[in-house]
Amino acid sequence: MIQKAFFILIILFGVTIHLWSQNTDTTVILKFEMKEEVSPALWRKTQKAFEEAKAVNADVILIHMNTYGGLVESADSIRTKILNSKIPVYVFIDNNAASAGALISIACDRIYMRPGANIGAATVVNQTGEQLPDKYQSYMRSTMRATAEAQGKDTLIQGKDTTFTWKRDARIAEAMVDADIYIAGIIDSGKVITFTASEAIKYGFCDGTAENIQEVIEKAALKPAVIKEYIPTGLDHLIGFLMNPVFQSILIMAIFGGIYFEFQTPGIGFPLIVAVTAAVLYFAPLYLEGIAQHWEIALFIVGLILIGIEIFAIPGFGVIGISGIVLAVFGLALAMVENFDFNTEGNGVFLPLLVKSLLLVVGSIFISFIGSIYFGSKMFETSFISRRIALNNTQETKQGYVGVDTRLKLLVGSIGITETPLRPSGSIIINGETYDARAEFGFIERGQSVKVTRFETNQLHVVKI
Repeated sequence: MIQKAFFILIILFGVTIHLWSQNTDTTVILKFEMKEEVSPALWRKTQKAFEEAKAVNADVILIHMNTYGGLVESADSIRTKILNSKIPVYVFIDNNAASAGALISIACDRIYMRPGANIGAATVVNQTGEQLPDKYQSYMRSTMRATAEAQGKDTLIQGKDTTFTWKRDARIAEAMVDADIYIAGIIDSGKVITFTASEAIKYGFCDGTAENIQEVIEKAALKPAVIKEYIPTGLDHLIGFLMNPVFQSILIMAIFGGIYFEFQTPGIGFPLIVAVTAAVLYFAPLYLEGIAQHWEIALFIVGLILIGIEIFAIPGFGVIGISGIVLAVFGLALAMVENFDFNTEGNGVFLPLLVKSLLLVVGSIFISFIGSIYFGSKMFETSFISRRIALNNTQETKQGYVGVDTRLKLLVGSIGITETPLRPSGSIIINGETYDARAEFGFIERGQSVKVTRFETNQLHVVKI
């Protein structure tokens, strides 16, 4: 009886050891999709996916890709993340890995492609598809070359001869960017390389073909495998949307447009609410992602305070106002750029990103300013429809209508002096008489000579002489 029990225990122990060994041999794969434009939102998704891979102790990270490309700076951040990853990163190109997608793919440890898929065409272009100047192409060529070389090389020793063969030819990677590169038997000058799956395998830019993820796992010898998929949450999608450069530009326009219209109206009203809301939506996702720092947000706020002091407390517009504008602009621009720590290391990457951010901020402010002036002037004009409605109705005094002194029209063209500051409304003196008036453009300080340009909505409109 004791021998039988001992025999059963040995069998159970053996089965347990077998099951445990099978479990430890199982490959944990963290899969996530890159089926969108390469942008800050995709960079954020990549970071979250890599964090998830660490949390689940993944053995392999598998990217399911289908993209036509996108922003170079986002692609560069993603490829750097992949190259520095301690977890091997594989990519399955389901259809397209163009431009920035090609750069990301070449950074991966293994590349698998669906038959009919393509990889390449990494020339840097603008939003209209026009090729950018050579300094941009040079940076992309260098990045593609360095990424290909990062995959290492094989050393072949034959007798006394030693030959180095790159796993992924850096010259071919460059030719995906530069149409002037000629490689005999592969590409003619005047064309950039785009490989099919079979061509990519032939020249070392693909490790095999597969129809789906399961085939990739089989070809990569990862079976048995457990696939854990990273799925972005609703908050992730919202933050990614808010960090889109187009939407950020709209928010910047809303911030400064709201401030402009608030200065044009008495009290605190809807324009200020719009401006504050836009500022919160602009900075909040950047701050939550660790991109915008406390001092960058403070820089923006101090800039607005200085602008307000210049407008309401100091006559004219001088050093304080200009300083406020500079601080506000740099606060917005620096908040977009990650990892700025006041040292010279990495400035080769930081400075181009800062310049692009400054251009986006300044361009958005300019458009907002021009649009605000245009729509602001339209808001105070009586439309054709409203004039027709007014003419077809009897304007009774008991209903609140009042008479207008049409003699004020005779003052158009007259010269006067501002009795109070016009910001933009106030009072002026013409021939010893005081009249309400409104500045056509900007603000006019007290004691300035002005000229009446028009009379509308029972108010004189003036410009500074």
